[in-house]
Amino acid sequence: MPVQPEYEVIIIGGSYAGLSAALSLARARRNVLIIDSGKPCNAQTPEAHNFITNDGVSPAAIRNKARQEVLAYPTVQYVDATATAVTGMNEEFVVETGSGSFMARKILFATGLKDIIPPIPGFAECWGISVLHCPYCHGYEVSGQPTALLGDEEGGYNMALALLNWTENLVLLTNGDCLLSGDQKDDLAAHGVQLIEEKISSITQEAGHMSAVQFSNGEKLSINVLYARIPNEQHCQIPEQMGCRIKKGYIVTDADLQTTVAGVYAAGDNVTAGRNLTLAVADGNKVAICMNNALIAEQIRQLPAGN
Repeated sequence: MPVQPEYEVIIIGGSYAGLSAALSLARARRNVLIIDSGKPCNAQTPEAHNFITNDGVSPAAIRNKARQEVLAYPTVQYVDATATAVTGMNEEFVVETGSGSFMARKILFATGLKDIIPPIPGFAECWGISVLHCPYCHGYEVSGQPTALLGDEEGGYNMALALLNWTENLVLLTNGDCLLSGDQKDDLAAHGVQLIEEKISSITQEAGHMSAVQFSNGEKLSINVLYARIPNEQHCQIPEQMGCRIKKGYIVTDADLQTTVAGVYAAGDNVTAGRNLTLAVADGNKVAICMNNALIAEQIRQLPAGN
């Protein structure tokens, strides 16, 4: 398959961090290609919140408007495809896709994370709708309601205490034997947090809106809101295949958001645990400035002496 003309930057991942970076790079007059397969992690979420000027707007609408704005710049191109490999080195990268091969001087991975949904019937249907990951993103809309949290150990304990800011009626579900210390259990009980250690068998829901959690002993908890701390993994494995260092599931970057591979950058959810649209957009803007500065420095070095 023939290699297409070279771009200064190829952005793999066309969601919030990627589109934010593309906008800044376009305004720096850079030739940019966005490669995106249209599979954002929040595809099922009906509303985005805590994002100034877009509070209550659907993530899809925000993304679509951002794409329209970015593609209005003549130096930005968009390919609906999945990147399958990246080879080469700084200033000479080749990105392989099912739609062809593309060359770039710099690569930005804005590929996000993939949530690992637990095998609980009904959980996947509710994820992002009534099973929530973040009170700062969705807590206001469900504040004061009877609420459950699926979690355990230190993270579950800390989040349970934090959620008391949004609700006074909270149940901690450990989905099996609890690993909290005795002091932690006593502390939660003192704050009115009920603890249930039974295994969860299913979630009763309709169109993603839950009404109860069913337990293996036959009992159920009537509830409409469940926060869940679930594991995740890199949505794209190419950075690791290229040699980018991964630590605790996130791509390691320096202060300029450059990975451990020269000329390869990363931004957004794939580099930080702070999963938030605003933070992703800010990351995209920052990495674009850093990449543009690197391109400028390389251009200056290539100028003949005396010019």
